[in-house]
Amino acid sequence: MHRTSHKGTLCPIARGMGHVGDSWTVLILREAFYGTTRFDDFQKRLGIAPNMLAQRLHRLVHDGMLTRRQYNNHPPRSEYILTDLGREFRPVLLMLIAWGNQHFSPEGAMVQLVERASGRVVQPLVVDALTREPITIDQHRLAPGPAASEALRIQLERHSEDAHPTELALTELALSATEDL
Repeated sequence: MHRTSHKGTLCPIARGMGHVGDSWTVLILREAFYGTTRFDDFQKRLGIAPNMLAQRLHRLVHDGMLTRRQYNNHPPRSEYILTDLGREFRPVLLMLIAWGNQHFSPEGAMVQLVERASGRVVQPLVVDALTREPITIDQHRLAPGPAASEALRIQLERHSEDAHPTELALTELALSATEDL
């Protein structure tokens, strides 16, 4: 498995993609959220080659997203359990499910998020942890953090000042999509 190293970058997206940046890794995490823990079950459900699965499971354990626990001594067999770090990836998967259902599932949703008590279908929404208000393009922007380079500071500041018609149209589209939820 060839992985691009993003050790030298401060970008949180690049760093995150360095850990989960290929489709097999994300699908393995999806299966772990569905309750899959054993190698043979991951392989059967995903149709992935054993060597590819072994590499990705090893990497997920190394990166702290899964923990490996032996459940049988003879022959030695292990299961892979989500760690706290792995469970923190759940909101990303929920947003991918909603995005995939909305844009790439003309036949309808294969899986959807529902409220436990009522069974009502719900849509995930990104909100501010402090105010619980939705994060929207018109009310929020990316700003340089303490570790930002001068070039990134300039780029982000310039972008925040240049609200051009395309960005405004995208903002309106995003707001209307949020209102539909």
